[in-house]
Amino acid sequence: MFTIGDFARHGRVSVRMLRHYDATGLLRPAHVDPASGYRHYTASQLARLNRIIALKDLGFTLQQVRDIVDEKVGIEELRGMLRLRRAELETAVAAAGARLVQVEARLRAIESEGHMPTDDVVIKSLPPVRVAELTATAASFSPEDIGPVVGPLYDELFRCLRSAGVTPTGPGIASYEDAPEGGGKITVHAAVQVSAPLWDDAFRILDLPAIDRAATIVHRGPMDAVLPTVQALARWIDANGHRSTGYPREINLECPENRDDWVTELQAPLTRD
Repeated sequence: MFTIGDFARHGRVSVRMLRHYDATGLLRPAHVDPASGYRHYTASQLARLNRIIALKDLGFTLQQVRDIVDEKVGIEELRGMLRLRRAELETAVAAAGARLVQVEARLRAIESEGHMPTDDVVIKSLPPVRVAELTATAASFSPEDIGPVVGPLYDELFRCLRSAGVTPTGPGIASYEDAPEGGGKITVHAAVQVSAPLWDDAFRILDLPAIDRAATIVHRGPMDAVLPTVQALARWIDANGHRSTGYPREINLECPENRDDWVTELQAPLTRD
């Protein structure tokens, strides 16, 4: 038999944890000395300990762990529990990955401060353009709220266009405005250039008005990493005595399968103070 200290070392856990498992009935010692109260464990108990630790690391509660190791949970129920936990972990990993992208974007924005890309910004007039569009509401203008809205909108828009027999004739154009209900919410417009009669049914076909003057800059890479480019454009607008009059449009010039190769033009409408 092993003392509790030896068993803890072999199991790579703390003595305190073993005492807790004993108190909760999850892993009782094989023998307790009646005189000293010292706990003793056998090597065969390492198998139960390994299962407990593995299930805990998967996020199960101690009660769930007890039911599983005591075989109170059937094999099909256990499979379902494990599949559910796998899905939860995959969601958490995806969310952590998205947060990491935003941290990296903020870092690049900080590193680019003070570097005005004057050669990269172009003032141009934008002609009117006919588009088909769908709209939805995002919780905020942050990338983590915009991305999950605009992507599915475009998927649905292209599905609607195919069903209606309408073929896009130009790039996608995403635009934004403050939602009527306020609270920081954003109305997202997912549009694509078309040549078709005006339409207002499953989706709208409308004419975006011309813009006399817009400051434009090209962003290369995924849109969830657009922050440094957006802020570079904002710094240029401020440094050159202009004022933007709304959210920049996003013109999808190139959208290959590899999002790192995307090319997007940002177009910020301007007035001069």
